Amino acid sequence: MKAIVAVDKKWGIGKDNGLLFSIPADMKFFRETTAGKVVVMGANTLKSFPNGNPLKNRTNIVLSSKIKRDDCIVINDIEKLIAEIKKYPKDDVYLIGGAMLYKTLLPYCEQALVTKVDADGGAQVFFPNLDELKEWKCAYSSESLESNDYKIKFTTYENLSVKE
Repeated sequence: MKAIVAVDKKWGIGKDNGLLFSIPADMKFFRETTAGKVVVMGANTLKSFPNGNPLKNRTNIVLSSKIKRDDCIVINDIEKLIAEIKKYPKDDVYLIGGAMLYKTLLPYCEQALVTKVDADGGAQVFFPNLDELKEWKCAYSSESLESNDYKIKFTTYENLSVKE
C-alpha cells in the first residue's frame, strides 16, 4: 500500500474537512496515479468529495461504523479494513486520508507519495512529518515547479520497516 498526500510547509493536510490548496498539477498527479486502483479513506474524506460521492474509476474502500452505502466498500473496523486491503495487489492500493487513517495505516505503507507545497495553509489536521521519522527516507524529490501560483515538489518516501 502507498499513501498519497499533499502537505504544506508544516505537513498540514486539511482545514474544515477540505484541502488546503487548489493545485491543478497535484490533482492531475493524484488522478493519474490512482485511476483504476483502490483508494482507502475515512468517512470524512468521502464526505469531502463533490456531493459526497466515491471517486470514479476506482475501488473506494471507506472505514466507517456510521455509514451504509452500495457505491463503495464500507468496513467498520480497522482489522477488517487491513484484511480487505490485503485482497488487492499492494501496488494498487492508495491510502488517501484523512489524518487519523494516515496515522493508523502509515506503518503498513511501503511508500508515501508526498506533494510538498511551499506555503502555510493554516491547517487543522496534519500528516506525520516523514523527515523526522527514522523508518522513513526520502527516495525522490522532483525539481520545484509552479502550479496555480504555488511552488510544489513531488517526493517519494520509502518505509524502511513496513508492518505486515
